[in-house]
Amino acid sequence: MKRDLFEEDHDQFRELAAEFNTRVVAPGYASWEKEHRIPREVWQAAGENGLLGLAVPEEFGGMGIDDYRFRVVLDEEFVRAGHLAVALAFHLHDDLVLPYLIAHGSQDLKERWLPRMVDGSTITSCAFTEPGAGSDLRGVRTKAVRDGDDWLISGQKTFIGNAAHGDAALVLARTEGSGTRAGADSFTLFMVERSEGYSNGKPFDKMGLRASDTAELFFDEVRVSDADRVGEIGAGLGYVKAHLPQARLAIAVASSAISTAAFAQAKEHVSNRSTFGQLVADYQNTRFELADLKTESHVTEVFVDRAVQAFNEGQLSAEEAAEVKLFASEKARTLTDRALQLHGGYGYIMEYPIAQSFTASRLLTIFGGTSEIMRETIGRAL
Repeated sequence: MKRDLFEEDHDQFRELAAEFNTRVVAPGYASWEKEHRIPREVWQAAGENGLLGLAVPEEFGGMGIDDYRFRVVLDEEFVRAGHLAVALAFHLHDDLVLPYLIAHGSQDLKERWLPRMVDGSTITSCAFTEPGAGSDLRGVRTKAVRDGDDWLISGQKTFIGNAAHGDAALVLARTEGSGTRAGADSFTLFMVERSEGYSNGKPFDKMGLRASDTAELFFDEVRVSDADRVGEIGAGLGYVKAHLPQARLAIAVASSAISTAAFAQAKEHVSNRSTFGQLVADYQNTRFELADLKTESHVTEVFVDRAVQAFNEGQLSAEEAAEVKLFASEKARTLTDRALQLHGGYGYIMEYPIAQSFTASRLLTIFGGTSEIMRETIGRAL
């Protein structure tokens, strides 16, 4: 079946994304994986090439493109090139921080933050998760206390992407009440820039996506202007819920791209590898496995494409986003495992793309809400 998601503009953008991967990312990616960091120059180059903040309005330096299909193109090209960690780092910036500023930030806040995020001069993190509050954000303990016209923020965040080398974080903090299970009106969002009291831990030694640094963040009475408050006081959890569909769609898109790539990687390998005098591709078991990989990755792609269309139309609900995230991420996990098996011992070597796809896919059933939380979300809506 012919895929009908994209138009001519998306095809042209795909050429730009592919060229960026070849020219900017490919030469240094292997070393970035070892160093647990993506150089700042890569972010700035992405900004110069118009790959960051596509949805930011033109008055703030962006292109004002809210068509999510362009993000799909970016993901597919990063995954096809084997640069999955860069795709994740950009996602955190574009899908988990920017939407809040665009939708809920004041004019002043947008003028100060958005241009820097579009040109790549400011790298951001989404700092919601805490050691005692993963998917359950009502358990957040980080506090923001009024001090004149400012706020003093104190607390600890964990599993934060872009934390070690980022410049600022979108922080969810408790602004009312003292109990750890206070109501939804007790949380507020802030843009917090590095300053006195803002520090990070050492990057975690992750099993995959290693170039995209992940670390803890610590806030010790960090002074934040009220002008850097995002939206209304006490509305934080409501905003998070409203933007969950985009965050989870982003993970589904990456999952689908990884599944498609896993099939292609397995097909190429078995077509060039011989055992007992014949190509691995000529064994019936191999053909059956490839048939399943192709079919299941295709079904995933169709489901995700439809979700992207629904999101563009403003029709993707939180429950539907949970469905597509659950299905696509679980498929990525199982399909990369089966594709790796077809590689034999080569699949266990990290320099092979399938090994990177396998370790990357394992995050996707956890990140953005675990599969168990997705099932709970879907189940509650029945």
